[in-house]
Amino acid sequence: MSLKSERNKKKIANKVRKGFRGYPTATIAYYGPTDKKATKVVVGIVASENAAPEPMKTWLSTEDVRKDPLILEGILEFIDLYSVKSIAMVDAIIGCPHQEGIDYPDGEECQECSFWKGRDRWSGKRIH
Repeated sequence: MSLKSERNKKKIANKVRKGFRGYPTATIAYYGPTDKKATKVVVGIVASENAAPEPMKTWLSTEDVRKDPLILEGILEFIDLYSVKSIAMVDAIIGCPHQEGIDYPDGEECQECSFWKGRDRWSGKRIH
């Protein structure tokens, strides 16, 4: 990982570590074909309590987005653009990068990400 990537990753982690400091809040979620490689990150801006995350921005890569200096910089710029006071982020990959109803039919499992079939997206453990 480059020095710039490491620095941007630390900036994000520091903002997360500070906890809730008010709105607007950014949510950061990582997705990938397995629980080891994130190929998608989605950042949403929550303007106030009970508000839906809007706007949202997605970054995609064939490499791990958590190590891409341009993506990490883009996340920080997006967060700064909306004067975010808090960041909520799970420090894990929370599922397949493909979207049900868009990339594959509703009610089915993704055919491209066999790792996630029968797994809990939060723990990564098999559920059946």
